Amino acid sequence: MIKTSIADNIAEVQANIASACDRAGRSPDDVTLVAVSKRQPLDRVIAAVQAGLVHLGENRIDEAEMRRERIMAAGGGYLVWHMLGRVEPRRVRYIPRLFQRFHALDSVRLAERLSDLIVAGDLPPFPVWVEVNITGEASKAGFDAHGWAHSATVFAELRTAIGRISHLRGLDLRGLMTLAPYVADMEQTRPVFAGLRHLRDALTDSLGVPLPDLSMGMTNDYPVAIEEGATTVRVGRAIFGERD
Repeated sequence: MIKTSIADNIAEVQANIASACDRAGRSPDDVTLVAVSKRQPLDRVIAAVQAGLVHLGENRIDEAEMRRERIMAAGGGYLVWHMLGRVEPRRVRYIPRLFQRFHALDSVRLAERLSDLIVAGDLPPFPVWVEVNITGEASKAGFDAHGWAHSATVFAELRTAIGRISHLRGLDLRGLMTLAPYVADMEQTRPVFAGLRHLRDALTDSLGVPLPDLSMGMTNDYPVAIEEGATTVRVGRAIFGERD
């Protein structure tokens, strides 16, 4: 029963992605669906993997380590693990050990620590997204980007930080990530997602650094995020249901 319901949920999400792409004149192949499995029962996560999902997202290192082991023991095949949550600099060593993508790079110091690890380990360039706080909400992490379009100071600080990160060895800077506010009407999130896209374009023009990917959109708002240019959406409840 769980396996069937999870597969149905995935099919519905993928259909919604396709519809949003159609409205935006985009291809669904350009959007990566990351199933956010944090704090979900393991049987639901395994059912999602068995239904064909490849990309799994976690917010906590300890939970991700446990899940990896158990999913592999259950016969899980090739998976791409995405770290979505904040990581203290002292725990950065776990990122290349457990994950293949990192969406929450929120300081130059953290970027430098990760760069040093990748280079010292002679590892391939590690894909990262810089997390920015578009809304200015105190509850959200990331580089301050609130009001960047109207503040030369905010934009200059962003430009300096991302410029430094873009030159670090061992990091494959993919783009930007943000979180929108939780609202009942997903249409209200559109300015946030459009703002991230405009910020990406401004940074690309100013730095001459390609930032092709936008990680934005969750269960409540991913169709709008796709319409505004998301290349990665992070969806949990719409796939797994409410957490127990």
